[in-house]
Amino acid sequence: MLLEQIREPQDIRNLNAEELKELAEEIRHFLIEKISVTGGHLASNLGVVELTIALYLAFDLPEDKVIWDVGHQSYTHKILSGRREMFDELRQYGGLSGFPKRKESPYDAFDTGHSSTSISAGLGMAQGRDLLGEDYAVVSVIGDGALTGGMAYEALNNAARMKRNFIIVLNDNNMSISENVGGMSKYLNGIRSGEGYNRLKKDVTAALMKIPMFGEGLVDKISRTKNSIKQLVIPGMLFENMGITYLGPVDGHDVRAMTKIFREAKKLDHAVLVHVNTKKGKGYLPAERNPSRFHGVEPFDPATGKPQKEKIYPGYTDVFSRELCRLAGENPRVVAITAAMPDGTGLKAFSRRYPERFFDVGIAEQHAVTSAAGMAAAGLKPVVAVYSSFLQRGYDQILHDVCIQNLPVVFALDRAGLVGSDGETHQGIFDLSYLTSIPNMTVLAPKNLWELRRELDFAVNHFDGPVAIRYPRGQAYRGLKEFDGPVEYGRGEVLYEGKEIALLAVGSMVSTAEHVRDKLKEEGIECTLANGRFIKPVDRELVLTLARTHRLIVTLEENVLQGGFGLQVTAIVHEEALQARVLNIALPDAYVEHGNVSLLRESLGIDSDSVIRAMREFCPERMRLAKTAGGKQFSDMIQETKQD
Repeated sequence: MLLEQIREPQDIRNLNAEELKELAEEIRHFLIEKISVTGGHLASNLGVVELTIALYLAFDLPEDKVIWDVGHQSYTHKILSGRREMFDELRQYGGLSGFPKRKESPYDAFDTGHSSTSISAGLGMAQGRDLLGEDYAVVSVIGDGALTGGMAYEALNNAARMKRNFIIVLNDNNMSISENVGGMSKYLNGIRSGEGYNRLKKDVTAALMKIPMFGEGLVDKISRTKNSIKQLVIPGMLFENMGITYLGPVDGHDVRAMTKIFREAKKLDHAVLVHVNTKKGKGYLPAERNPSRFHGVEPFDPATGKPQKEKIYPGYTDVFSRELCRLAGENPRVVAITAAMPDGTGLKAFSRRYPERFFDVGIAEQHAVTSAAGMAAAGLKPVVAVYSSFLQRGYDQILHDVCIQNLPVVFALDRAGLVGSDGETHQGIFDLSYLTSIPNMTVLAPKNLWELRRELDFAVNHFDGPVAIRYPRGQAYRGLKEFDGPVEYGRGEVLYEGKEIALLAVGSMVSTAEHVRDKLKEEGIECTLANGRFIKPVDRELVLTLARTHRLIVTLEENVLQGGFGLQVTAIVHEEALQARVLNIALPDAYVEHGNVSLLRESLGIDSDSVIRAMREFCPERMRLAKTAGGKQFSDMIQETKQD
């Protein structure tokens, strides 16, 4: 196999044109084989195989720098840079990351994981190169879907001022995660369909070349003229008018053509955009037919494309989807907003049922939040469905545009907490901290699927202000169904009464606390179990009651400790100078690597066994007293410990 001969980037330069085609097919087969076992981003990677090969032929990596926007299309890049043998552990705990990582390889020029960043990063790197007097190429690869993000336009605006070479490769497959929307999509469609322009350019060039002695010079002069043929046929070219030279479009599966145009782009002394047309999912029929479904996949059968495991229903996303459709049926003011994630957030069903009330703004979370604020100010009830880690991009808009005005916008935060294999950029472990820091914001987390329904109904029908509901990825917890009381503002609930020790958990950690309680009960330790439900405002009355009747309160949350639920509880207990001790179970002040969620929970100390160990280490005397207290009252126990 040719692929086995590729140990470093220079190796592909020994291959002829036919061998490069064969290599591209081998890479596709390799990706399908490996990703079908580990899961990962398939369709996007299948689409950029030839593009990546051409970049490796035209540039000298790692001296030259290639920055991949988002990074979920970097698998071929990782293969060609010597990491092929690591793919058996792709996205596994301790294994190869699914995104570029500088600490993983010198060929990864910049860490990426969220969209629309590569032009800004590349521009900054090019400016650093110039100031330090160095000489290397900088290439930012960005997808057409990422051009719906405002940050990309900010970078383009500044790239036009470059006085030295900077290359932007627009990977145009007419798809982001879902179908592209908006004016940029229509604009690029116009260029894609501008075959008349390409034909005319080709015909004129051919005709001029036939002129003896002068033809070649004329062609060269025209190609170097700012007002070239494309300006005549496609007036007002966006990139050219901004001051960025536009080259293309070029076939993104023609290695020779791309290599040639990349080498031409290197010669320019300013910013240049190379427009490359690719097919997402190329070479694998199921992915070509349904690129959205094969954007990010769990392990699947390569022969059929079907998942190895049937999806477990209902997931929290499914519960949210059905409940929102029900609420919208009762309330015509309910509208739904997504930032290019109708499938992932569960809004696809809403979009079909209420198309006039559904708004997909593209990869533009800031705009999603502020447009929701405008809708709320106009009298609607907007629900913004977004992944927890993606909402971080709209923090300023939440603070200034929604919360200052106390507008009734509902934020449905999917994939909150640990999400697993996508790693640091996708773990939703900061939302409790950044949302609870904002005045007027209310934050809830459901303990199970029934409580998610209750909380969504509360947010839509019974609350008139900003509210965020955060819930995890995957199967919705079906335990504790018997505790299904109505949601009251700022009130938690006691699920089981015990003695000495109180477990006070929120969201996904309520089920963990239930397991902790069950295991300790087998040892003769009866714990109180309470569901905080509200992270902001914390149920102060519940906290004080637990602190006055228990020696130890253990808070549990799937969020970083700093700024989270547990420290709020600790502050309340300390303010009242109560004797109960508080142990906070939370995630460390760190970015969490990729890996299986169960393994991550164990390694980070938030699974039930780790919680029990932490309780024993933190307060061994309380654990002993709780086990031996029998029928003694709490007041008696206090007197005994004072005498001790």
